[in-house]
Amino acid sequence: MENSFGPVIFYETSFGLKITETLVVSWIIIGVLILSSYLLTRNLKKVPTGVQNILEMLVGGVYSLVKSTMGAEHIYFAPYIGTLMLYLAAANLCGLTGFMRPPTADLNTTFGLALITFFMCHIKGIQSKGIKSYLKGFTEPFFLLTPINLIGEIANPISLSFRLFGNLVGGLIIMSLVYGALSSLSSMLFGWNVPILQLGFPVLLHMYFDVFSGLLQTFIFGMLTMVYISSSME
Repeated sequence: MENSFGPVIFYETSFGLKITETLVVSWIIIGVLILSSYLLTRNLKKVPTGVQNILEMLVGGVYSLVKSTMGAEHIYFAPYIGTLMLYLAAANLCGLTGFMRPPTADLNTTFGLALITFFMCHIKGIQSKGIKSYLKGFTEPFFLLTPINLIGEIANPISLSFRLFGNLVGGLIIMSLVYGALSSLSSMLFGWNVPILQLGFPVLLHMYFDVFSGLLQTFIFGMLTMVYISSSME
């Protein structure tokens, strides 16, 4: 993606490896999350106070969500689901800074996360059912539907990745058009090169596209991941 809405390529090696804005911002987000996790959990107390109360509420919420969606027997997925949703929330919201492009507005990121879910579904399905029984499931309810069942499995990571990517990049495009229009309107009305109309007006749009839509897509991606994994194990 090297169009005007795509990530900037900072460096390209002689063998074709590209260091893009997506990679750099992802590294920053991962670094911030690791550092924050260390700082916020290094002095935990038996009787929680302050920030620890919020942390325990968030962790308890993730465990409760996994338990209600996947069942108590699959509660061990909670750390993965919590980490996934934490990264997605940070990635979707980082656009509010104004100088970082959300990594989730790059199809490489969303498809990579969807592939993790895809392979996890099949690995856990084989582990829980056995490979013979698992492969037999693709021939049900009768063997003529096997191609359709296979296409459905392949479609899952594609739909999962494009849903998240489409919402994020769509919001970026709309906001870019709004800022461009406000800049032109400022020049027409006031004759200044300073885009004064960009101050304040786009806030409501940012609240929807960056905050509401970003957190909603985080929740949807996490829920679908849990549903796909638990369905493959049944």
